[in-house]
Amino acid sequence: MAKVKKVFACTNCGAMSPKWIGKCPSCGEWNTYQEEIISKPTKQEEKKKAWSAVSTRSNAPRPIALPEIKAGTTRRLLSPDGEFNRVLGGGIVSGSIVLIGGQPGIGKSTLMLQIALGIEAKLLYVSGEESEQQIKMRADRIGPPSADCYILTETNTTKILNHAQEVSPDVIVIDSIQTLSSPHIESMPGSISQVRECAGELQRYAKETSTPIFVIGHITKEGSIAGPKLLEHIVDTVLQFEGDRNYTYRILRTLKNRFGSTDEMGIYEMQANGLREVSNPSELLLTQKDEELSGSAVSATMEGMRPMLIETQTLVSTAVYGTPQRSATGFDLRRLSMLLAVLEKRCGFMFGQNDVFLNIAGGIKVDDPAIDLAIISALISSLEDIAVPSNICFAGEVGLSGEIRSVNRIEQRIQEADRLGFEQIFISKYNIKGLDFSRYNIEIKTIGKVEELYQLLFE
Repeated sequence: MAKVKKVFACTNCGAMSPKWIGKCPSCGEWNTYQEEIISKPTKQEEKKKAWSAVSTRSNAPRPIALPEIKAGTTRRLLSPDGEFNRVLGGGIVSGSIVLIGGQPGIGKSTLMLQIALGIEAKLLYVSGEESEQQIKMRADRIGPPSADCYILTETNTTKILNHAQEVSPDVIVIDSIQTLSSPHIESMPGSISQVRECAGELQRYAKETSTPIFVIGHITKEGSIAGPKLLEHIVDTVLQFEGDRNYTYRILRTLKNRFGSTDEMGIYEMQANGLREVSNPSELLLTQKDEELSGSAVSATMEGMRPMLIETQTLVSTAVYGTPQRSATGFDLRRLSMLLAVLEKRCGFMFGQNDVFLNIAGGIKVDDPAIDLAIISALISSLEDIAVPSNICFAGEVGLSGEIRSVNRIEQRIQEADRLGFEQIFISKYNIKGLDFSRYNIEIKTIGKVEELYQLLFE
């Protein structure tokens, strides 16, 4: 007989405890421990299962010397989405398991169904949240139906894997992992033990049959993927689908990738008929203006391995209520306070009695330090009410002593600005080492301090 074991698990981080406690010692959250019932085999059953598994398998693993192992090439299946292939590192790897997380309603199911309808392979789409009719309505809106796309509405992992063996799909999509339940665990779907067990069963099926599996997961209120941290360690790739629902842009980031770089990202635009790939985001993020206005500057940033030109907008006005406000959208507010302090201390600009508002156009969140130089220019432009010419862009980090520090991948930033027709780009003088100015049609201005920027632009 199997022993019934009861444990208490934190629903936020997955930490285990033999008894209930009020505050989780791992993540610090209160009242998150819930009772989990785990059916654990006895020692005799475990030994019997282990010996029977070894005796029945003809290809049981054995120790192999490293020189004897033959390195094979990883076979990748290309999806119809170029941005999706870029984020995965060049395509879908056989036998891989990919976890996709994101906020509710951001477009995770739309993205995976769109790929399911266009991929040239047999695909099994398993949904535990929607019925066949709901999926059919979304599929009709996204694009033409595919004969190789099979829909299954089931939450039992044993039945799902049995249907997968009958259909023999090339790709499996699970929507979502929190709705699945394993018959071997006596707990509610979405609990820590259920998520862990279901992910383990899917991983074993993916590795034994070399079938890639995409798993959609929910996120917590802090923005991290819900469930135990073990879930992210089990999968091969973790993708984060993010964006503001008030804007049409969506960003697919790579948080973990065993088969490629974690610096890649894909950009999409949400439309009525699904998600559209944005191959050139710079042209969409730059505002087309009829006249030049103060407080606006363009920065050459890097999102992963991709160069992008983003417009930064600032507004500096007199504080009405005596206490100045500081507001930043898409940018770190503490770094904005640091840049304001640098301008006051090193250049003598008085922002202490002014309200300062900063906005990154297009709803994009930027953490690249190379955007500092554009923000400094926009702040001075708004304070002096002098417009920065629209044919100038910036790429440089600002230090606490007022120096303009060098940034990485400066050649890609310059090439992107040159391709989009900008005439001048301001960079740090410490970035010119090994830089061939004759390769570009754009004029490169090198500066070392913030004072030199003010002299070149506003005097």
